[in-house]
Amino acid sequence: VTSVNRDDQPDGGAHIFARTIEEIRRRVPGCRVEVLIPDFRGDWDALDVVLAVRPDILNHNTETVPRLYRQVRKGVVYERSLELLRRSKEAHPEIPTKTGLMLGLGEEKEEVLATMQDLAAQGTNILTLGQYLQPTRDHLPIVRYVHPHEFAEYQMLGEALGFKHVEAGPLVRSSYHAFDQAESAK
Repeated sequence: VTSVNRDDQPDGGAHIFARTIEEIRRRVPGCRVEVLIPDFRGDWDALDVVLAVRPDILNHNTETVPRLYRQVRKGVVYERSLELLRRSKEAHPEIPTKTGLMLGLGEEKEEVLATMQDLAAQGTNILTLGQYLQPTRDHLPIVRYVHPHEFAEYQMLGEALGFKHVEAGPLVRSSYHAFDQAESAK
């Protein structure tokens, strides 16, 4: 379950996420639900609303390395994303947490590794790494295409850092092999 940012809602859409999860479970008993949420602009009460309905996986995409945050994620703060993942894990250690990075925006390998270390330190269970693809000419350009062997290296490094599941490859997106990710995070 995902949505565009709901800054028009006082709680960033937290109650909509929660009601949607509850309704899916009511209509399809046994259905597992992964929720991809915004940072709620640091409104931790809103995060608690989502956590209270216990999604099967709580996903919040970090998207990029700290140096590129202002360009890539206007209005979003890297440390707030880390705090969201940490708070989620502290409040409900039984709920797997997940995040993803887009590569090819100009980040350096050392920056990716440092970001992966930050994410692992928050107790994040699942990490996805994929190639950034420019959706339109109005979006940021691709700085470089990351070679598949680099993705394979990041996958091995992520596993060594303790992530329960790492998906890394040019076409990987947040939902790529989601069932397998959920199984490995148990």
